[in-house]
Amino acid sequence: MNLAADGPVPLSVLGGERLPEWIRVAPPRGTVYPGVRGLLEELRLGTVCREARCPNLPECWSAGTATLMLLGTDCTRRCSFCAVRTHSPHGVVDTSEPDRVAEGVRRWGLRYVVLTQVCRDDLGDGGASLLAETVRAIHREAPKVLVELLAGDLGGVEDSLQTVLRSRPEVLAHNIETVERISPEVRDRRAGYAQSLELLRRIGESRRGPVSKSSVMLGLGETPDELDQTLLDLRAAGVQLLTLGQYLRPSPAHRPVARFVPPSEFEEWRRRALALGFAGVEAGPLVRSSYHAEELYRAAAPGR
Repeated sequence: MNLAADGPVPLSVLGGERLPEWIRVAPPRGTVYPGVRGLLEELRLGTVCREARCPNLPECWSAGTATLMLLGTDCTRRCSFCAVRTHSPHGVVDTSEPDRVAEGVRRWGLRYVVLTQVCRDDLGDGGASLLAETVRAIHREAPKVLVELLAGDLGGVEDSLQTVLRSRPEVLAHNIETVERISPEVRDRRAGYAQSLELLRRIGESRRGPVSKSSVMLGLGETPDELDQTLLDLRAAGVQLLTLGQYLRPSPAHRPVARFVPPSEFEEWRRRALALGFAGVEAGPLVRSSYHAEELYRAAAPGR
């Protein structure tokens, strides 16, 4: 399925489930969209927008932004919520990717770029060296561009995390995804709620470190008390920025949606998160990790 196709997205397109009236995806618009698509194809750049079937693709690409996905498009993990293909690349890495990404960012004329990755458990460092080289390449090629890196858990390896931290992204994000009780059902067995919290804590404790960020999906079967505890856990780990969005089932083979959360409840959770001390919060049915990323960063780092 390609959410970049022109025209409205059918109600049944995501997992065969009828979506509530507050979830609608607009078609691409404006003159910027074709240029974004053309540049991505020319430089062979993968995006989480396409691979993860993000419902915000038309809005973001029409505004001239996209989230670039590093280390290929095949993930070594199988999470029950994710549309990215599970397949082991058996240690193969495209070493030209950092330079191609940096060139794309420079030609794009961005002020802020979000990078993410597929999990690469087939690599000894989880792909940390390529992630770090990509951040450095962007800083060399386009020194005014701010870089947000959404990393996996890197297998919980401290050396891999330090490799990424030394590349100095302005924001380093890692998504905890869901509450502790259902995390083993939602995420791959190699992931873990405690492991994610520990990684976020280490990011927050790093000297002169980046702004830290995480994301939680709603509608997976969590209770209000469990979600509140997750927000408390993230704040205790020093997380500064938070996004909350509705889980949308990518296909009938993925985990069903337990509940569609109305916009009013998202607003309540946004206020709760701000009251707990998060510097910036985006919350809404179609909010994803990188949604309004620059605006969130400015909330945590005014004047930068």
